[in-house]
Amino acid sequence: MNRRVECSMLPFLTNVFCCEGAPLTRFTMPRVVPDQREKFDNDELFRKLSRESEIRYTGYRDRPLEERQLRFQTEVREGHADIAFVGPGSNLSLQFMSNAWSDNPDDRVPTREFVDFDREPGKVHLKSQLIMNGVCVIWRGWIDLQRLDGTGCMEFDEERAQVEDATLREQIAQYNSRLRDFEERQQQYRDSQARQAEAEAEAMVFWR
Repeated sequence: MNRRVECSMLPFLTNVFCCEGAPLTRFTMPRVVPDQREKFDNDELFRKLSRESEIRYTGYRDRPLEERQLRFQTEVREGHADIAFVGPGSNLSLQFMSNAWSDNPDDRVPTREFVDFDREPGKVHLKSQLIMNGVCVIWRGWIDLQRLDGTGCMEFDEERAQVEDATLREQIAQYNSRLRDFEERQQQYRDSQARQAEAEAEAMVFWR
């Protein structure tokens, strides 16, 4: 039975901390794990996906083959498709675009580096960059335009991992700084409440 592997280009998780007497403080957690290379080399799923294996286009399974062939070519020319690793049973929604990390949609376009119909007759060679389970990876493969199957594998994206690691360190530093500020504000609020209680107690003793 196939299982769907969740992978996202922007998997941010947000935690919110707040308390009375202090402003609402929001922290955005990083999207990669601290040691991406170690996870890629040792995680069982990545070990399976890093070996070249059979892949298959999984879109529009209920449609006739000729329609699926046309839809597949249309999708990859647009820069996306649903692909399955047959052996591990992992399904991926991939994007085949340059500048995949840009925040500007106009920068993300399918180029020949990512979608190549000319390398081999009857096949399309594809490349996708993504963050999967907290690790920067590159997916490469080819698919027969008639059978809609082929071979593919994943490799560690060293260049992008370094960029994301730098972002991770910066985000952790910002998180720690904001957390310290939050805790200081909490302590200041508690001290203020304690002083106010002491003053009220002294006033009550005085008036007695």
